[in-house]
Amino acid sequence: MILSGKGWRILLCDLELDCSLRVMDSPRAVPGAGAVDITSPGSLLPPYGVIAGVVLHLFVYFVALLYSYAEQLFTEKSDRKVKKQDAPTPCERCCCKEGQIRNGHVGQRPPSINPERLKDFGEEDYLNGDVKTWEMKIMSRNEDLLRDALDPVTQPNSRSSQPTSNKLIRFEDISAAAFKIQSGVQKTPCMYSRLSKQYGMDIYLKKEFLQYTGSVKERGVLYLLTSLQQEQQKKGVIVASDSNFSMAVAYHASELRIPVFVIMSTSTSLARVKMCREYGALVISYGTTAKDSQIHARRLAQENGYLYLEEEDSAIYLSGLGTMGLEIYEQVPKLDAVIFPAGGHCGLLAGSAAALKHLNPHIAVIGVELESFPVLQQSLKIGHPTEDQACSNHQFYRDVSGPCFGTNSLQLTGKLVDKVVTVREEDILISMLQLLEFERAMVDAEGAIGLAALIAGKLPELKSKRVAITVCSGNLELPLMRQCIDRALTLDSRVCKFSLLLSDCPGAISKLLEILTREEVRMLDIKQEHMFVISDLFTIKVTCIIETRDKIHTAHLRNALLERYPTMMWTER
Repeated sequence: MILSGKGWRILLCDLELDCSLRVMDSPRAVPGAGAVDITSPGSLLPPYGVIAGVVLHLFVYFVALLYSYAEQLFTEKSDRKVKKQDAPTPCERCCCKEGQIRNGHVGQRPPSINPERLKDFGEEDYLNGDVKTWEMKIMSRNEDLLRDALDPVTQPNSRSSQPTSNKLIRFEDISAAAFKIQSGVQKTPCMYSRLSKQYGMDIYLKKEFLQYTGSVKERGVLYLLTSLQQEQQKKGVIVASDSNFSMAVAYHASELRIPVFVIMSTSTSLARVKMCREYGALVISYGTTAKDSQIHARRLAQENGYLYLEEEDSAIYLSGLGTMGLEIYEQVPKLDAVIFPAGGHCGLLAGSAAALKHLNPHIAVIGVELESFPVLQQSLKIGHPTEDQACSNHQFYRDVSGPCFGTNSLQLTGKLVDKVVTVREEDILISMLQLLEFERAMVDAEGAIGLAALIAGKLPELKSKRVAITVCSGNLELPLMRQCIDRALTLDSRVCKFSLLLSDCPGAISKLLEILTREEVRMLDIKQEHMFVISDLFTIKVTCIIETRDKIHTAHLRNALLERYPTMMWTER
């Protein structure tokens, strides 16, 4: 039996107690006993016993000290051995130095991330659970999920100074992006729409316009910013546009304590400038065109060490945008089709298609772009981004027109997207009106273009199907929104204009107003003219602008007016 230092002390105390009891039991310790001759041999035994006990105690005490000292030396030696085993290898120290830090312990494979489990990773689990998180890229044992995306690759035609790659993104990249940005962006609802009965299908609207900046671009921007090296994050980033991409960069860079600069042309609306400044960005007005702002931003980036960011199809950015496809698949079971905005900026379409087709290859992925700017269709025909690309600088077409910004998105679209259709401007305006009326959603052209494909009748094969439509942007200035709604009401035959000739006598206009009152229409404007009338002397021209309930009500009113006033001139839309 081996005793510790404490055990030896207990044994020593027991021996001392035993000796004390033996001495007290001797005849000399009994009170009232007679005198004893100390010269007798038997009287010397008790003192010899005490001496032997003391010697034994001293021996045991020294043995206990030696054992404790040996035990301490053994413990220190074991601790040094354990620390040496836990120390990182030179290779691991090199990897950490380059910024590639692994999840959890070194060499241990992190838990797999499946889209079905994304909803189980709450914020508390993400921060306090058994999964350790750092500002890093997530890696697995056999393959680096984002190595292709983060390794700088020099491209001769690169449109920005951020790292890009010609590698197509994989499902693992999108899963990693979803895990990393889940606490920084909203998980927006995908809700059943009241428009379903009108179009004969189950329509679910993915309301990405509910993001903080009103755009789906936040997903790609946040993942892009968090993937930057810490040294670059300290220096800052710079953008040069007034698009949704710039708004998202301004907001998330400020939230991550990254200095952010936004260069805007002098023609940018004051509302956009004010919003970017409220997000925390330093906004600089420079030049009269977007090209002037971009040249100035590149020069500032080169002189001050900022990272110039421009929306393009790097693997990191596409992976962040593709997380919306994961959410749609998780929120709507048994999907038949998903409709996305396309155009030159087709990163959302490409990234989400990569996620959806991996999860269920039978889901139809459809892109929609403007008929006036069919950039994506033209690029798919020739197999590469078109060099001579028509685009519009008007703020209404801001995020639905523009040049195709890379081959990654184009390759993914050609490989995974089932169909790309075009719609007219009139279809987009009516779509904006219906989303506002039925869903109370005030969106811009990019947010309304998906529903416009159903309004235009371009997707008859989706009848009786379960369809998700991405409503991905809601950034439109109020003055422009008012113009769009007025125009949409006219296109939908709910605001009408007509002119007729009346005799210049009392009661002529009142009879016209009686007819309008009987037909239950709302008078918006009425005007009469006496001059420049090429008819009889005693006639006047009356022009009315009215509002009706729908197309049927408008047709009924028109027939009633033609019966009374055959010379009426109805202004077509």
